[in-house]
Amino acid sequence: MRLLFAILFLLLATTANAQKNYVIRGKITNAENNDVLIGASAGVKELPQYGSFSDANGNYALTLPQGEYSFIIKLLGYNTKQVKIKLDKDQTLNIELSPDAVSLNEVEISAKRTDENVTSVQSGVDKLEVETTNKIPVLLGERDILKTIQLLPGVQTAGEGNTGFYVRGGSNDQNLILLDNAAVYNPSHLFGFFSTFNSDAVSDMTIYKGSMPAQYGGRLSSTLDISMRDGDLKDYHLTGGIGLISSRLTFEGPLQKERSSFILSARRTYADALAHLVGVEQIKDSKLYFYDLNAKLSYVLSDKDKLTFTAYYGKDKLGLTDIAMIDWGNTIGSLKWNHIFDAKKASATTLSYTDYTYNVSVDMTTGINIKSHIRDYNLNQEFSFYPNNRNAIKLGFSSMYHQVVPGDLTSKDPSRLEVTPYQRRNSWENAVFASNSMKLSDRFEVSYGLRLSSFSVLGGSDYYKLDENRNVTDTISTKSGKFVKTYWNLEPRLSAAFRLNETSSLKAAYSRTSQHMHLLSTSNMASPTDRWLTNTDYIKPEVANQVSLGYFRNFDNNMFEFSAEVYYKDLSNQIDFKDGADLYGKELIETELLFGKGRAYGLELFLKKKFGRFNGWIGYTLSRSERQIDGINGGKWYAANQDRRHDLSVVGIYDLSRKWTLSATWVYASGNPMTFPTGKYMVDGHTVYYYDGRNQYRAPAYHRLDLGAICTLKKTKRYTSELAFGLYNTYARKNPYMFEFRQDKNNGFKSESVMIYLFSVIPSVSWNFKF
Repeated sequence: MRLLFAILFLLLATTANAQKNYVIRGKITNAENNDVLIGASAGVKELPQYGSFSDANGNYALTLPQGEYSFIIKLLGYNTKQVKIKLDKDQTLNIELSPDAVSLNEVEISAKRTDENVTSVQSGVDKLEVETTNKIPVLLGERDILKTIQLLPGVQTAGEGNTGFYVRGGSNDQNLILLDNAAVYNPSHLFGFFSTFNSDAVSDMTIYKGSMPAQYGGRLSSTLDISMRDGDLKDYHLTGGIGLISSRLTFEGPLQKERSSFILSARRTYADALAHLVGVEQIKDSKLYFYDLNAKLSYVLSDKDKLTFTAYYGKDKLGLTDIAMIDWGNTIGSLKWNHIFDAKKASATTLSYTDYTYNVSVDMTTGINIKSHIRDYNLNQEFSFYPNNRNAIKLGFSSMYHQVVPGDLTSKDPSRLEVTPYQRRNSWENAVFASNSMKLSDRFEVSYGLRLSSFSVLGGSDYYKLDENRNVTDTISTKSGKFVKTYWNLEPRLSAAFRLNETSSLKAAYSRTSQHMHLLSTSNMASPTDRWLTNTDYIKPEVANQVSLGYFRNFDNNMFEFSAEVYYKDLSNQIDFKDGADLYGKELIETELLFGKGRAYGLELFLKKKFGRFNGWIGYTLSRSERQIDGINGGKWYAANQDRRHDLSVVGIYDLSRKWTLSATWVYASGNPMTFPTGKYMVDGHTVYYYDGRNQYRAPAYHRLDLGAICTLKKTKRYTSELAFGLYNTYARKNPYMFEFRQDKNNGFKSESVMIYLFSVIPSVSWNFKF
């Protein structure tokens, strides 16, 4: 705590000579559904140099000299509101904005002020509205926020139809995904083809891919912060959709008008049920479905206190009855208390619980069952201070207990199967952080912060000593509660923005991040059985240092937005597998791992049109991601699995009329790095392939065109009905999913490579409604 108070003292020292003023603060919300509004501007007519913007929770704060003012609140797409105030003491003023009926047909790509890309000190940050994601064509018509994020520069898909993503050369597990401050370990359904997030239940989402604010940590590449909607405090609503393979339903409304609300959202697929109905014999005994449930309760305890409870439960089931079955899912709970001490100080306290579990059952002679889970118990405390109009200070701490069970293996007949359970791992992760956004002048703003993280490996299981050849030299049994090893990391964060003029700015950023949870997978496909590991006395934290520089420019009265960013990322303690590694058959997985360094660098270009009947964006990324690890590729640099040289996304949305909205996306990406055999030899009549080097080849390039159309059947204040049509992979491109090597059936001395692809043209239609 001494360190925390020392940091706070240094931050406050910059404001010691500030003038004594009064503060007006509050929350800005949508008058129709009570959703918080992000990026709304709050200012006064008499002093145009003073201003503030609502944050991710809709909160704003403005410090002004004593006097009488015309308080003005604006946000694109909403009616401007003006309130007369007499400021002779600190005040709280909550504002509701009504949607502008004239702007209802316009598409906004992000919920932020129109020139925030130029004025904001943060770089490498993108905010997306759910309304935009719902208009973009997707696989099988299932709205998916994670696939929309993959259309942004610097964010690349992990594979065909996959919700997994790579950010600035990092691997899939180097992205922290939060749902109302609770970590999500597997954000996908059906092996990654759909995400766990129901767009009807989501309010907004922000992805940080550059310099992350100091309150975020635990992953190297990015943080995706997703907020669930609050229920309407005034009226009841029923929203839903019926598609070809899934349906969803959301019900929300007040528990006590203006004081408390609820929202319940459910979704389920039924592809297997439809196949049973039409008599598909091959899958009559199969199960292939997922479902998820979202719930949120919100209580306005007073004008200074708000309590929210978020819950999520999702489950996938896949297999053949009485033969083999796999199921996996997430259980998430989050309790958050927001409290305003006074006009200059506020706090947010969050308790969260995460449980990711998978089960594999093989009901044959031995009746094998494998169960694995990750459980997190987390406390997060954040304080916000607004000492004056030029400083915004945040500080706090987080404490998380991890319990990881890589796999409990049981059998109905232990005598016929040797059971070797994996070691359970318990650990304790803590951090303290502090940051300040300081406006040095009307043109120059900086945001600096510091995060001190620790990760303690706890006892209760066996740990091992390995020699340089990864052979076990000693086994150490530890008692529960004992601190085996603690890792410390100091993580500075710095961002700066210099306003060149009213329409352009330069930004620079540096960040250091560390990661203590590691996902082991030999495939780009998101498999629920991929193994998560924590740090041990042998596996060290991954660390990344990233620098970035960007130019940001708006054109035509903020109609067009352009940015160009370059970045370089240095990574240490990167993990990869040795050649011929056995990932699932080894209890001691450390013997299969190798460690080294990495680097990633690139250029990101982004051009976006935000207003008018035609909207959209073009995002392009030129990048490299490489690793250098002794024991792989002769110790030379090689392309990481997530390396993509070129990545291009083109998105267009056109409001043809009040009834029809058309959309299209076209994506192109360089082929994935591949390891192909360079030779073969025969052993006892079996072909054994010889590999020389890691990821030395490339798969064919990936490209695809998707088309969409939304027909509004009826739209009134109380009822909306629409049909959504989609065409995935319009020109039937056979994009590679994986490659299989086999002997040529016509020539036993010849081998062949067979490309496997998943999708051709896939049409979809769904009916969406809202009461």
